[in-house]
Amino acid sequence: MSRKLLHPSTVTALCAALLMALMAFYPASVLASSLRGLSIWWEVLFPALFPFFVLSELMLGLGIVHFAGKLLDPVMRPVFRIPGSGGFVLAMGYLSGYPVGARLASQLWDQKLISRVEGERLVAVTTTSDPIFLIGAVSVGFFHQAAIAPVLAAAHYGSSLAIGFLMRWHGRGESEEGASDPMPHRRNSSARKRGGIGSALKAMHEARLLDGRPFSVLVRDAVQSGLRLMIVVGGLVVVFSVLMELLRETSLLGLLEAGLGLVFEAFGGSASSAAPVISGLFEVTLGAKASSEASLALLHRTALAAWVLSWAGLSVHAQIASLVSHTGMRYRPFLLARFLHGLLAAGMVYALWGWIGPG
Repeated sequence: MSRKLLHPSTVTALCAALLMALMAFYPASVLASSLRGLSIWWEVLFPALFPFFVLSELMLGLGIVHFAGKLLDPVMRPVFRIPGSGGFVLAMGYLSGYPVGARLASQLWDQKLISRVEGERLVAVTTTSDPIFLIGAVSVGFFHQAAIAPVLAAAHYGSSLAIGFLMRWHGRGESEEGASDPMPHRRNSSARKRGGIGSALKAMHEARLLDGRPFSVLVRDAVQSGLRLMIVVGGLVVVFSVLMELLRETSLLGLLEAGLGLVFEAFGGSASSAAPVISGLFEVTLGAKASSEASLALLHRTALAAWVLSWAGLSVHAQIASLVSHTGMRYRPFLLARFLHGLLAAGMVYALWGWIGPG
C-alpha cells in the first residue's frame, strides 16, 4: 500500500490536488501572480523570443543551417562530438538565450541532422542566458554595477563551453544510430567529406530542394510554429509564477530559505545566500534579483548570480523539456549539465575576479 502511495503518478496527482486547493484558498494572490507572469511573457519574452523562433524556422527551410553545418563540422565534431550544424545552434543560443538552443536542437533532430545523444549534448551547451539579460538586466538593472558584466559573462559562457567539452563523453557507451535515432544516411562515407564554400552551398541548395515549400508557405508555417511555441512558453511562465506565489503565501518558501540558511552556516557560509539560491532554483529572474539584494560582498553576490544564470531555474527547465519532449532526449543529462554549469560558473567568478573583476 505504501509503495502505491509513493508511486510517481500518485505523488503527482496529490501535488496537483494540493495546488488546486491552495489556488481556491488564495484566489486573489493567484490572479495577481498570473497577471504578473502574463505581463512578463507579453512585455519581455514574446518580443525577445518570437522573432528568433520564426527566424530559426526560416533558416532551416532555406538550408542556411545546412550551409553552416558543412562549414563548421571540422570544428564542432572533434571538440564537442556534435555535427557542424550544432555550431549554428550554439551561436543562436548564446545570442538569444534560453530556450532557443533547445528549440533549434529539436528542429535538427526533426530533420535527422543529429541523433538523440548528440541532441542531449547540444542542449546542454546551448542553454545559456542572452547577453542583453546578463548585462542589461542583471549587471546594470539589478546590481547597478556594469563593471561586473565582464567577469559574469566570462564565467557564464566560459563554463558553458567547458560543459560542452565535458559532455562529449556523454553517451560514449551508447549507439548513436539506435531505433530512436534514424540517422543511417548521415553515417555513410559521403557524409563525412569535407569541403569549403562550394560544398556548403551545395548542401544548402540540396536542403532547399528537399524542403520544397514555396517561400510564402515557409513564412506562414514559421509564424504558426513560433506562435504555438510562445503559447507553451507563456503558459509555463504563468504556472511557475503562480507556484512561487503559493509557496510564498503558505510560508513554505520562507521555511526552505531558513533550512538552507542553517546548512550554509553549518559549513561556514552565510545564511544570506539561501534566498537567492531558493528563488533561483525556481525562476532565474527572481534569483538574479535576490542575488543582487543579498547581504554579502559584491564578489559573493556575483558568484550567486552566475550560479542562478547557469542553473536557469525550473521554469526554464520545464520550457526546454516541453520543447524536446517529442525527440526522446532525456532530462537527466540536461539536469546534470545545469548543476555542473552552475558550480563551474560560480567557481570561475572567484577565479577571474582578480583579473577582470571590478577594481
